[in-house]
Amino acid sequence: MVGEYGVLAHRQPIEKLMADPKTPPRLKAKFEQVMKIRKFANDVMKEPADDEYATYTDLHRQYVVWNVNIAPALSLQPKTWWFPVIGRASYRGYFNEEDAQHYAEPWRKKGCDVYVVGIEAYSTLGWFHDPLLNTFIYEPEADLADLIFHELGHRRFFIEGDTEFNEAFAMEVAAEGVKRWLAAANDPKSYNAYLEAEDREKTFITLVMGTRSELEAVYGNARLTDPEKQGRKDEIIASLRARYAAVKMSWGGETGYDEWFANSLNNAKLNTVATYYELRPAFRALLEAQNGDMEKFYKAVEALGKLPFDRRHAALKANLKFAASAQK
Repeated sequence: MVGEYGVLAHRQPIEKLMADPKTPPRLKAKFEQVMKIRKFANDVMKEPADDEYATYTDLHRQYVVWNVNIAPALSLQPKTWWFPVIGRASYRGYFNEEDAQHYAEPWRKKGCDVYVVGIEAYSTLGWFHDPLLNTFIYEPEADLADLIFHELGHRRFFIEGDTEFNEAFAMEVAAEGVKRWLAAANDPKSYNAYLEAEDREKTFITLVMGTRSELEAVYGNARLTDPEKQGRKDEIIASLRARYAAVKMSWGGETGYDEWFANSLNNAKLNTVATYYELRPAFRALLEAQNGDMEKFYKAVEALGKLPFDRRHAALKANLKFAASAQK
């Protein structure tokens, strides 16, 4: 709570900052943009904007939290933790990078795969009115809208202890929100650029999820020794890097995923992609089944949320299979 207090205690109303002549014009312009995005989120995306992002906090650092992700060296089963409010989660967050690295180090020494990543924003799920932060306020318009739609999505619907469901849901809400936002702005150039970026994202996800499938087959092969599994793991990771280099050639110089590939790749890092993206196509199919009606979509999601974990995921994936077969 000390870290959260540091975020909340220094909030300032953006209306007050906009009236202050000392506030930089660039920051004022971003506040105006956020106010429009919030209204769009409320009116079009049917998200509970309320008093969210009506204040601003400058944390004087690049990220608000750092998440620690851990997995065994020869398994894709993530380590999980239980927390009040959110329930069980496959990451552990710290407001200080040194604290995150300090927690992660013993797990590295045990031979586990560890991934510590800085996070720009998170939602308090309605417990507090979340402020705008310097960590993300200067993001490009589409990225800023995506982030706000995503975090407000968590505020609209959240299931305790189901990280994959929650994040995939919020990802789909955000993507749909950005498309509608750019379309409403009558900015075909930005809209097409966003669609191209989305296509690159799909390619990236396909590469990572394919790699995870290969690794699962290796880790589950009882005929292989652990050293043999480690050798195959290294080969598969190297192949992922090579395949990324190949597909990037068709992207016309886009390097958006270079940083992700520049550092070490391991099970914990691959798991973070699965957390956000594995179930997302199913939410896309569910939204399409409601003909894009957000309220009907939320009601369908809420109905799924009432099911036990296994039945919930099975029902969501069954919906995706039905949609795929209907398109054939």
